[in-house]
Amino acid sequence: MIALSLAEIAAVVGGQTHDIPDPSVQVTGPVVRDSREVVPGSLFAAFVGERVDGHDYARAVTEAGAVAVLASRPVGVPAIVVEDVQTALGALARHVVRRLGATLVALTGSAGKTSTKDLIAQVLRRKAPTVFTPGSFNNEIGLPLTALSATEETRFLVLEMGARGIGHIRYLTGLTPPRIGLVLNVGTAHIGEFGGREQIAQAKGELVEALPPAEEGGVAILNADDPLVRAMASRTKAKVVLFGESAEADVRAENVRLTDSGQPSFRLHTPSGASDLTMRLYGEHHVSNALAAAAVAHELGMSAEEIATALSEAGSLSRWRMEVTERPDGVTIVNDAYNANPESMRAALRALAAMGKGRRTWAVLGKMAELGDEALAEHDAVGRLAVRLNVSKLVAVGGIEASWLQLGAYNEGSWGEESVHVSDAQAAIDLLRSELRPGDVVLVKASRSVGLESVAQALAETGAEGEVAAR
Repeated sequence: MIALSLAEIAAVVGGQTHDIPDPSVQVTGPVVRDSREVVPGSLFAAFVGERVDGHDYARAVTEAGAVAVLASRPVGVPAIVVEDVQTALGALARHVVRRLGATLVALTGSAGKTSTKDLIAQVLRRKAPTVFTPGSFNNEIGLPLTALSATEETRFLVLEMGARGIGHIRYLTGLTPPRIGLVLNVGTAHIGEFGGREQIAQAKGELVEALPPAEEGGVAILNADDPLVRAMASRTKAKVVLFGESAEADVRAENVRLTDSGQPSFRLHTPSGASDLTMRLYGEHHVSNALAAAAVAHELGMSAEEIATALSEAGSLSRWRMEVTERPDGVTIVNDAYNANPESMRAALRALAAMGKGRRTWAVLGKMAELGDEALAEHDAVGRLAVRLNVSKLVAVGGIEASWLQLGAYNEGSWGEESVHVSDAQAAIDLLRSELRPGDVVLVKASRSVGLESVAQALAETGAEGEVAAR
C-alpha cells in the first residue's frame, strides 16, 4: 500500500486510535486479513468469521510486525477501532485509489472472469507495473484488499468484480471507480439467486453505468457476440469498444482453429493492425477471453503485435483452471475443478474433445451449483453434450445432480458402460486408478463446493512414483 500514517488512516475510516503511542507511524506494508500474511509494516484487518475471530490474533500479528490492527473493538495492542471493519476497509481503498495515478480496469461476466483477468494482467505488465486481483478475490472484502496492494509505482490496476445480486457491482465500483469497464458475457451462473438472465444482465451492466463519459476517458468494452452484453452500450456515456468474432467487432478473431493439442490459434484484428497467434492455454473458449484482453490493451496503447506476443506467451495464473498435467505414463489430467456453470462446463468438454483426438477421453463431472429451477435441465444438457462430443466415458460424481448428468448421457444414447454414477470423490479416484491406461485424457470439473480437485490431484500423483510434469 502507499505509505499512510495511522492518524490519516483513522481519519479516512472514521475510527478511533487505541493504544497507539505515535499516530504518525506509517503503514508501509500490505493490508491483510490473514495473520499468516503479516509482514513488518502491515495493517491487519480483524474480521469476525463463522469459525475464527481475527481479533484473537491481534497480539500475534503485532509481534510479527503489524503496525496496528483495524478492529471493531479495542484489542490491547495498537488499533484503529471502527464500527464495521468491512466498511472501513472499503473507505480506505477508495482513498488510496484516488491518490494513485493508476488506470483502473474492472471486469465482470458470468464466466471466464478470472482467466480473462489473468490474461489482461499478463499483457499489461509488459507495458508498465500492474496489480491485479489474485485468484477470484472479487467480493466486498477481496476487491479493496487488492486495491490496497497497489503502490506508487503501479500504473494499471486490474480488478475482477463478482455479483450475487442487483447493486453488488454498483457498490464495488463506488469503492474503486474504473476508467475502463469490461463485460464478458451474461450466462446462467448464479441464475438461481438472480432469477433470470435479464436480472443478471441488469446487475452486470452496473459496471458500464459507473464509467466516466468518453470525453473524460471512459471506455466500455463489450462482447459483440452476446446480445445482452452488446445492449449495455445504451447504458453508458463512455466510449464503446466491441470485441468478438462478429464482423462488426472492433477487436476480432479470424481463422480460429485448435491445434492438435487443443490450443487456440487465430488472427487477431485490432483497429491499428493485425497479427497471428497461438495460445498456450487449452480450449476454444479462451479466444473470447483473449479478444477481451486485447481490446483492453489496445485502448491502453499497445500494438497488435505486442498484444499477440503477450497473449501467445500467457499462461494460467490461477489454480485449477484448465490446469494440465502430463503423467510419465502418458495420461493427461485436466484440472478445471475450481468452479463450474453451464457455459464453462460446455467449453471444458469441447476442449477435452479437441485435446483427446485419437485418444480415450474421460469427463469426471459433478454438480453445478446455484442454478435454481434450471438445475435439472442444465445438468441433463451437459450429460447429452458429453455423448455428442464422443467423450469415451462420463463419470458423474455426487448426489442428485450427478444422477441428472448420467441421465442426460443415457437419454442421448449412452446405454452401455460409457457413463457411470459414483457417490463421491474417493469412489471416482478408485475407479479411475483401476481403469486409466496410457494415453488417456481426463477432465475434472464441478462447482467448488464439490471439491473434485482432490480427484485431479490424486490422479496426477499416480504413476512413476508420483513424479509428474505439470504445465
